Amino acid sequence: MTAQLIDGVALARHWRQRVAERAAALAARGHRPGLAVILVGDDPASQVYVRNKVKACGEAGIHSVLEAYPASLTEDELLARIAALNADSAIHGILVQLPLPAHLNAQRVIEAIAPEKDVDGFHVANAGALLVGQPAFRPCTPYGCMKMLEHIGRTDLRGQHAVVVGRSNIVGKPMALLLLQAGATVTICHSGTADLAHHTRQADVLVAAVGKPRMIGADMVKPGAVVLDVGINRLPDGKLCGDVDFDAVREVAGWITPVPGGVGPMTIAMLLLNTVEATERTAG
Repeated sequence: MTAQLIDGVALARHWRQRVAERAAALAARGHRPGLAVILVGDDPASQVYVRNKVKACGEAGIHSVLEAYPASLTEDELLARIAALNADSAIHGILVQLPLPAHLNAQRVIEAIAPEKDVDGFHVANAGALLVGQPAFRPCTPYGCMKMLEHIGRTDLRGQHAVVVGRSNIVGKPMALLLLQAGATVTICHSGTADLAHHTRQADVLVAAVGKPRMIGADMVKPGAVVLDVGINRLPDGKLCGDVDFDAVREVAGWITPVPGGVGPMTIAMLLLNTVEATERTAG
């Protein structure tokens, strides 16, 4: 068996086109979607991510404002800037690129963003809404993963076992909640899980989100499973790879996402979708 590829680039292109159509309809009514992206410091990976997000906004007809600050920016200065953006009617979404420099409290910064502009879905109000099944903004990476499952016809996961490897607030926990809402029986694994392979081999849907290169091998995957690789790791030779040993696992799985070209493009597409939805709510 060779797994079928879930092409995140092609699927993201489809969703970005839909976003562009909705953005154009809003602009025609005088409500052009606006996204503010805040970058603090000079982390090279963050600079690439932010550049890609701003470029995607322009292609979708979303007004974007990139605010780049030195790593010396104080927390009070950052919170003041967020407060100003909260009050700016031309801005419908606010994204603070993580990670932040060590002297800045990331959770305090996230909580300063107005929940209705928290298009990353990280604010405690949005996290709580997701927990009780009334999501306002779904975190972009898990949201993109669910769209990938929808694309291959896995919308109803009743009777399916989903295993999420990773428990972060950004991916692991919200991913588990979204899978649970789709009807799956969900197991969350992490660094404290004994015999990880025992759990992953039971997964009909396996999501790897730990940031360890190729840690999921073929012997850890159930034949025919859907494998979504959220990890993106840079190897010593400069090449990128995921948390899944792609070449080995594709011989066992039924569906698999590549790295790059898998979940990453869908994350950006869902950010645009959340921004348009935020604008639609404002516009009534």
